[in-house]
Amino acid sequence: MTDAFDPSAHLPDDLLERIRSRAADVDRDNVFPDADLDELRAAAYLSILVPAELGGAGLSLEQASVLQQRLATAAPATALAVNMHLVWTAVAKILRDRGDDALEFVQRGSADGQVYAFGISEPDNDLVLFGSTTDAVPAGGGYAFTGTKIFTSLAPVWTSLGVHGLDSSDPDSPRLVFAFLEGRDGVVTRDDWDTVGMRGSQSRTTELHAATAPAERVVRTLPLEGAPDVLQFGIFAAFELLLASVYAGIARRAIELAAAAVSARTSLKTGVPRREDPLVRARIGGMVIDYDGITLELAALTRDLDEPVDHGPRWFGLLSGMKHRAVTVAARIVDEALVATGGSSFRNASELSRLSRDVRAGVFHPSSPDSARQTAAAAWLD
Repeated sequence: MTDAFDPSAHLPDDLLERIRSRAADVDRDNVFPDADLDELRAAAYLSILVPAELGGAGLSLEQASVLQQRLATAAPATALAVNMHLVWTAVAKILRDRGDDALEFVQRGSADGQVYAFGISEPDNDLVLFGSTTDAVPAGGGYAFTGTKIFTSLAPVWTSLGVHGLDSSDPDSPRLVFAFLEGRDGVVTRDDWDTVGMRGSQSRTTELHAATAPAERVVRTLPLEGAPDVLQFGIFAAFELLLASVYAGIARRAIELAAAAVSARTSLKTGVPRREDPLVRARIGGMVIDYDGITLELAALTRDLDEPVDHGPRWFGLLSGMKHRAVTVAARIVDEALVATGGSSFRNASELSRLSRDVRAGVFHPSSPDSARQTAAAAWLD
């Protein structure tokens, strides 16, 4: 990322403040942040990763990560929802950078204001990208998908849904199918998103009932065995790094709120401003040190993906480890911010109270803590 990159050029301060001003109401009412999406679409935020020649801003993944961190400081749930659209545009970029234009239609559609959602996660599917409980049945050159997808962020507003399923029509050679549904024929979106935090993402359950992707929207059919395809790698990399960016943004905002709180108070016992208390300064300092670590690592890994650097089989451990560290560090920073701020942060009206709920969602996104540890262990033990 060059020194000339200005995040405010793509996510202006006034837009960020309007999004922040709506976040509490969105959380309280458990609704999708339609106004946020409308403004982000108007600002061409949905196409930040689309090449300039296809109508986008042509940003790098490193730059997109910075922007997602910035957006998450205003409204984590909005950032998480938009993240799932950006994942697909990031995958398209990763493929294009490696000479594969299979997702050029996603880039062109994003530049036109289309919204792409992520329909991969399934109940009890710990294989995630490398297996599926959804049936993919050949249908007129395309595929009809029947199954259940969970945590479908952008559920109320998507115009295209990227999904995968298992084609078992040849029992001797089952294949994973990755494709995009356009329109909602055969799709049922449950109104079941009532969660502790990240309420504005509206990541509802999606039922597919022979929902059909036409032939031109079937991106890959892959064998179950063998090395990961570049599409699977791209999805994994984009998902983990952009997700980590959202949680890094939460961590930054928690530090900002804690610093403001201690700066505004004076100890009745000592008469000394709380910001001068050595214990308070040590607590804030520890938060900052932890935060710097995840943001520097994010910058390095997104840059490696942009250049691209070949980490070989280490990539999966690096990516899942990044997501795991970002989530756990963000949760720890938020908890420290609650202590530094004091009892006022326990009220629902406190922004920090909302962040303390939003940050808990991180452990439920792939890779899970256990999966990340297993991936890391495999690099050393297997």
